[in-house]
Amino acid sequence: MTLQEAIKKIKPLDEEAMAYTRARWNTLGKPLYSLGRLEEMVTSFAGIYGDKNPHPGKKAVIVMAADNGVVVEGVTQTGQEVTKIVTENMTKRNATICILSSVSGADVIPVDIGIASDCDNPGVWNRKVKYGTDNMAAGPAMSREEALCAIEAGISVVEELSAKGYRLLATGEMGIGNTTTSSAVCSVLLNQPVEKVTGKGAGLSSRDLEHKIDVIRQSIERNRVDASDPLDVLSKVGGLDIAGLVGCFIGAAACRIPIFIDGFISSVAALLAVRMVPECDPYLFPSHCSNEPAGKMVMDALGKEPYIFANMCLGEGTGAVMGFTIVEYAFKAYWELPSFEQTNFGTYEELE
Repeated sequence: MTLQEAIKKIKPLDEEAMAYTRARWNTLGKPLYSLGRLEEMVTSFAGIYGDKNPHPGKKAVIVMAADNGVVVEGVTQTGQEVTKIVTENMTKRNATICILSSVSGADVIPVDIGIASDCDNPGVWNRKVKYGTDNMAAGPAMSREEALCAIEAGISVVEELSAKGYRLLATGEMGIGNTTTSSAVCSVLLNQPVEKVTGKGAGLSSRDLEHKIDVIRQSIERNRVDASDPLDVLSKVGGLDIAGLVGCFIGAAACRIPIFIDGFISSVAALLAVRMVPECDPYLFPSHCSNEPAGKMVMDALGKEPYIFANMCLGEGTGAVMGFTIVEYAFKAYWELPSFEQTNFGTYEELE
C-alpha cells in the first residue's frame, strides 16, 4: 500500500458504534463515568473497529531498527554495532521489550529498516531502505524519496500484521543516535530552542550534552529545514526508524487498528504522522510520558494525555506495551461488570 492509498483508506470513527458503547457503559453497575479514560478507550476502540461489541484480540509491538549517520559526530556513548545486537536479541526473547511484552501476551516484531550492516537473522523482518542514514551534520540524513520509502515500509508492516489478524499495535524503536535525530525534528516542529528539547540520551555527560546540542543546531541550520513541510523535516534531520514509525501510525489508521505511541522518539514520529495526515490522529493512543526533556512537550503538541508517568526513557516500545495492560483492564470492566438491573441497587441519574 502506498502512502496515498493509505491516506484514501482512512475513515472517521464509527459514531453509531461509539454511541452504543457509551450507552452500554451507563447501564453498568457503577457511578456514571467513574472509570474515566477506561470508558473512553473502549468507546474509541468500538469506533475504530466499527463494532458495537469490540474485542482487541491479537497484539504486537513493532520495533523499527535503524542506524544514524550523525553518530560519527560523537553524540552517543555507544557505537552503531549496538543497534544490530539489541535488535537480534529481540528474536531470542531476552531484550527488555520482550520481557515486558510477555505480561500481556504481545508479540514483538523487530524490523530492520536501516541497520548499518546486514542483518540476516530470520526473526528480524527485512524492510531495509539503506544502511543507516547519512550524517545530518554534513547534509540531509536521507533523500525525500528514501524517507517516503521508509514510511511506506512502515505501512506495509502494519498491512501484513492486519492480514495476520492483529487487532492492537504498539510502536517501538532501536537505533543508536536516535535521540539526536528526534530532538532535531522536535526542535523544528515545535519551534523550540534545541537546548530545551535535547537530553542526555543513553548516559551522556553534561559536556557531551553541550556538544550534542551544537551538532543538532548545526544540522538544522546547514540543511535549511522547512518546518511547514513534515517530509522535509524528516528527510533532512530525521531517521529511518522515525520514518518507519510514521508509516506505522498512518498504516494503522488505514487498517482500522488502534496503535499505542511509546516514548519520545515514537511520539515525535506520531507528531510527524499527524502533521502529514491529520485523519490518523483518533487511531493513536498515548502510553507513557518519556523522561526526555521534551517528552511532555510533544504529547502536549499532539493534544494527548499519557496514561502512565513512570520516568521511563528506554525506548523499544517498553512504555507502549504497558498500554496493552490498560486495554485489558478497560475491556475486563466493560464485558464483566453486572448491569444495574442485575445488581438490584437502582441506577444513577445524570444530573445537570
